[in-house]
Amino acid sequence: MMDFDVQRCTRRCAATDRELSPGETFYSVLVRDGAEVVRQDYSAEAWQGAPEGAVGWWKSELPSGKSRGPDWAPSDVMLDYFESLAEDPTKEDVRYVMALLMIRRKILRLEDASGEGEGPEMLVVFSAKREMQYEVPVANPGAARIAEIQIEIAQLLESAV
Repeated sequence: MMDFDVQRCTRRCAATDRELSPGETFYSVLVRDGAEVVRQDYSAEAWQGAPEGAVGWWKSELPSGKSRGPDWAPSDVMLDYFESLAEDPTKEDVRYVMALLMIRRKILRLEDASGEGEGPEMLVVFSAKREMQYEVPVANPGAARIAEIQIEIAQLLESAV
């Protein structure tokens, strides 16, 4: 098996030197250039098939530049909401999910997860931005509740920007 270091898309057609537009379909091919493998990108109009001896080729679409995921609220807004959830014991499961989301987004850092000994299982997380440590009870909501939490968090944080 051979490993290749494939360059990113050049965003230019190798045949016409025209810049490829967002959303445009294009073809990429890997060809040998001495000991190296080089990527060449072609607009759909200029593509005449892979050259003989090509290592590989594929058809792609240039990203449109639009955000693929949700446009989340700023870190401070998320932290404010997370802190406010500590005051409402009926929202422990939402706070737990928020903690996991913010760990994934690197807003919080997981310091410890305690599950042994006295009391409920806890996550201990740290916010470098606020220089604060938080204890979050671990919650295991059911499937229906998970769907509700996802909707609640998405509505709050996507529109909070």
